[in-house]
Amino acid sequence: MGSFNISFGRASACALTVTAGVLALAQGVQAQQVLTKDNGAPVGDNQNSQTAGPNGPTLLQDVHLVQKLQRFDRERIPERVVHATGTGAHGSFTTTDDLSDLSKARLFVKGTVTPVFVRFSTVIPSRSGAETTRDPRGFATKFYTQEGNWDLVGNNLPIFFIRDAIKFPDMIHALKPDPVTNVQEPERVFDFFSHIPESTQMLTRVYSNYGTPASYREMNGSSVHALKLVNAKGEYVYAKFAWKSQQGERNLRPMEVAAVQAKSTSHATTDLYESITKGAYPKWDLVVQILRPKEMNKFDFDPLDATKIWPGVPERKIGTMVLNKVPDNFFEATEQVAMAPGNLVPGIEASEDRMLQGRLFSYIDTQHHRLGANFQSLPINRPLVPVNNNHQDGAANTSGRTGHVNYQPSRLEGALVEDPNARSSQLPLTGTTQQQRIAKTLNFKQAGDFYRSLSSQDRDDLIANLSGDLKRVKNQDTLFTMLSFFWKADADYGKRLAQAVGVSGDKIAPLAAALKE
Repeated sequence: MGSFNISFGRASACALTVTAGVLALAQGVQAQQVLTKDNGAPVGDNQNSQTAGPNGPTLLQDVHLVQKLQRFDRERIPERVVHATGTGAHGSFTTTDDLSDLSKARLFVKGTVTPVFVRFSTVIPSRSGAETTRDPRGFATKFYTQEGNWDLVGNNLPIFFIRDAIKFPDMIHALKPDPVTNVQEPERVFDFFSHIPESTQMLTRVYSNYGTPASYREMNGSSVHALKLVNAKGEYVYAKFAWKSQQGERNLRPMEVAAVQAKSTSHATTDLYESITKGAYPKWDLVVQILRPKEMNKFDFDPLDATKIWPGVPERKIGTMVLNKVPDNFFEATEQVAMAPGNLVPGIEASEDRMLQGRLFSYIDTQHHRLGANFQSLPINRPLVPVNNNHQDGAANTSGRTGHVNYQPSRLEGALVEDPNARSSQLPLTGTTQQQRIAKTLNFKQAGDFYRSLSSQDRDDLIANLSGDLKRVKNQDTLFTMLSFFWKADADYGKRLAQAVGVSGDKIAPLAAALKE
């Protein structure tokens, strides 16, 4: 009887499903599947992370966000999922301006010399990818400071495609090769970005000649995200860091890319190593932009939005970095170096930037997966200061810890104590938890500002680069939506792109007019 009831129930459910499907088809409605977590539970919001109020940090209780990042970080073994193609060099950073009024980090005391290791990279290609690829360039610096390692993990471009880490796995999936053909397809790329209007500025920058730097020496770097600098009083300010190349910036024009790649797929690595070997050590100045908490609401955009620059905020030079040594072993240094935005020291903290908040988890989790639980004890990652904690065992553990007490607190001999100087600053919070986009999006204005800042030749190259891929988009809705984004940013920009891909401006102008910043 029990079996009969179960079978009857299943048959009834199937009948209802078929009936609903027939009804949907009869009404011209396409059946859609509900997005779920790995446990089958439906996802309520796949666009926004849970945050503590409108401007607070991202919450660890957002299981969907954590699960997406965990699964994403484990998609490749052992190659990096992103930033696989790269090169690195040793050097030092000398602080030239005392920042003790803003930060208690001893790194920022004038005259301090800090050893560094820098890893440059492309983002999307696999390990054997060409360094001429149109792509952002990673610019990650590990500072071996007197208080532990600080990793400044950024890119050559000052912004990013998205503002919320919950969309990062989706974005990389769209940019990576098609899972069926294993070829990167503009159809998929622009299908995704046509739903992400805040990507307009980053796409404009990547498709300009800044998307193909001539060499690692001749490109700038950026933290992209705002960090917090905290002084001895516990007062904090928001800070964006940028590397300014003393060699100047130089990019490849479209016709140069093919010529350079025809000679070498590793031209940027070769250039860096040859320069260091002959004693022409490349240098970068580190500058910082500062905003005080009371200044954060004076803009028509959210300053913690990673898709935005801070126009009009002055830059203050704080030091100079020189790279002067090629690694003795590429694998042990460049491949095993493990950068993570969560590697911070007292006086430097994470801001509430939603992309950064996700990266705090994702990068450390990636390194645990890729290199093992004890990755920070590898020579390239090991701090110059002693490491004292109760973490133990795991694969490749060489810590050599001794003693009976492997917990804290304790009053027994060998117990470890906290350092009050390392306590985090306090962030005032109001409101409730939420899953909503930020209030001030300003998706298009800065893209237009950047377009108008380019020279006539650079604009021509941008149109040629971008239209070349847009011509390959077959879906009319996707194409028209993307063109409307660029038109909204700047009418001349949109008109030229529409003309280049053979679409009437009369079809795009109304779509652009309907868009809101």
